[in-house]
Amino acid sequence: MKNFISKKKSPLPLPLALLSAAILSFQACEETSQPLISQEVPSVESEITPASVAKALSGIPFTLDQVREVWDGVNASCANGYDEEYTFADMFSSPGQGVGDKALGTRSMTEYPEPFRDLISAHFSGYPATRSSGFSDDLFSSGLQIYWPYSEDWDKISMPVITFCPEIALESNVAYQREELPGGQWIVKEIVVDEAYAREHPVWVIGWNEDALAMTPQMLDRLHPESIGTRAATDFKTLKLKEFKAHIQYDPWYSGGAEFFVKCGSLKAFTATVASDLTKYTPEITDLMIKVKRKQVGTSLRYNTVLVPEWSNQLSECVFLIHEDDGGKSTTWKANGEVKIKSKAYGFSVELPYHRNDDIVWRGKLSSSYFEKNNGIANRYGDVSITFVFN
Repeated sequence: MKNFISKKKSPLPLPLALLSAAILSFQACEETSQPLISQEVPSVESEITPASVAKALSGIPFTLDQVREVWDGVNASCANGYDEEYTFADMFSSPGQGVGDKALGTRSMTEYPEPFRDLISAHFSGYPATRSSGFSDDLFSSGLQIYWPYSEDWDKISMPVITFCPEIALESNVAYQREELPGGQWIVKEIVVDEAYAREHPVWVIGWNEDALAMTPQMLDRLHPESIGTRAATDFKTLKLKEFKAHIQYDPWYSGGAEFFVKCGSLKAFTATVASDLTKYTPEITDLMIKVKRKQVGTSLRYNTVLVPEWSNQLSECVFLIHEDDGGKSTTWKANGEVKIKSKAYGFSVELPYHRNDDIVWRGKLSSSYFEKNNGIANRYGDVSITFVFN
């Protein structure tokens, strides 16, 4: 997930000085409670933000039924190669649907007795609309999501606390914990949560979704199954990314797992007898996002995804870039690959896009002889290890 700190769509409703003072206070006494807190929909002057939505949702008396819906959406996203996330767009359009399901033409088959969207709409129906479309429509189109770190460890019983992705780097942040009293009334406690807390307790982090349009290996295989089929000719080889392991985590815990973009530039099925044949080919770029959840750091993830489907014996090398996404202005890395025509080397130019704030994990050129020598062997590329298959 991108580092949301750099996004800064709008100021937080809670001033920084008040937030800092509140955190110091909470750390001293661990938690405070405020009876019968009245939750209000953000006004026109106060845009929908991660902080305002986190506070608003904490005032809704949701149950385990709605938590299981969020969990279903998170699991669906993960199955498609995305993070532990459930967007409000999916929540309102198709409850339980994950990121990627719409593109695949799939959706959640579960029918929920009371979808979260209905509970939200009913709860805020008595409040003035934030705009003409109302709070629910604003939330649907906001680009916000629920991120649930370490969701695979949920005990299916514990209720989550709700926090938000801050606009400044904080190791801990305020969260809202809803608690029902014996008499049926409820209170909201403000507590402080950090990654250690999120490992042991369910935590929902409200933040911006940034990866819904990225192509993951899982999505590539399902949308384009022909990419893993047989080659057009037996004298071509196929380059596959078999396994991927991240050795470190780049982003703060509330910003999600790391997003590694793997980009490979080459010439598909290149055959030439004269140098002028080069003009018939346009470099192709395979652009994949590999999401490494926070719990997966240090674990080898199996993909077996095609990077170059038809590598001819005249293609000497490809251009390779790995970067961890952090946003910023778009730019490109210009590099040259190499082909051979009648034993003479010729270059072809490739421009691989990335963002100026991205962490460059590794970039360079990799040759066919390198892949042959290291076929099926894991090697280190900066902070990640990759196993390629070349046959």
